[in-house]
Amino acid sequence: MEARTTTIGGADAALDQRLSDELDEHNAAATPDVAPAQELTVRIEEGGDLVAGASGWTWGSAAGIAMTWVREDRRGTGVGSALLTAFEDEARQRGCTHVFVTSFTFQAPAFYERLGYQEIFRWASVPTPGRDDVHLRKEL
Repeated sequence: MEARTTTIGGADAALDQRLSDELDEHNAAATPDVAPAQELTVRIEEGGDLVAGASGWTWGSAAGIAMTWVREDRRGTGVGSALLTAFEDEARQRGCTHVFVTSFTFQAPAFYERLGYQEIFRWASVPTPGRDDVHLRKEL
């Protein structure tokens, strides 16, 4: 038996890629009737400048939003709604029936709720007391 080493660190792109590849392989073997997950991104630019973006994935009948951002001066102008509409439309085109997203209480859970997302659960005191991690789902 070889000696075991444990390495603790910060960002590790190579490890992230290896874990993603290993999990993709495992998931594909467990779900041979489901097409592999695909990344899904949407960007909105004005005059060549990024004003909003969303990044996530689709897999089977599910879509997930990993990151959403709208430039501060464009919030409340409809750009965020247009961003999510484009994400959801593409998810539908890919055969998805629902989409998931998480948002901390200090971010934008009310924004998602206005667009038809419903809270499915909440982790209280994450990342700290007085702040919660809100998980939402929308049926497409």
